[in-house]
Amino acid sequence: MLIVSDTSPITNLIQIGQLGLLRKLFVQVVVPEQVFKELTIYEGQADILQKNNWIALKTVADQDAVSALSVKLDAGEAEAIILAKELGARLLIIDERKGRSEATKQGLEIIGLLGVLVKGKQAGHLEKIQPLLDQLINQVGFRVSPSLYQLILESVQETK
Repeated sequence: MLIVSDTSPITNLIQIGQLGLLRKLFVQVVVPEQVFKELTIYEGQADILQKNNWIALKTVADQDAVSALSVKLDAGEAEAIILAKELGARLLIIDERKGRSEATKQGLEIIGLLGVLVKGKQAGHLEKIQPLLDQLINQVGFRVSPSLYQLILESVQETK
């Protein structure tokens, strides 16, 4: 299954020690050059990415489409959306609201970091996601509304 990812889902998974979940769920993840550049800004992430050769780097062909989309979105999101379209990706992993909206308008199927965690639990790769949610919120600064937090836990039978 061909999957393209934006920056923040990968960065956040690295920070909670769950990057390997993407490989378990999707086998290979593709990122455009701008996302790779954004990922390598964070200390130690370039080494992590080089060790995980199942994360493939691809160049976006249609730079005009990226430029047009970059008016509304950041460069990484724009490249991820255009690359997903170019490759006919089955799924785009993206968290930012504007990016998700634009990807949906362009006919892409999307999932966010929280959806990845839910899929991981449903597939039996994670025993519990509540500690991971708490770590994302308390240590990483990932924003999750209390109602969404509760909804996610209920969806995986981990009611608080």
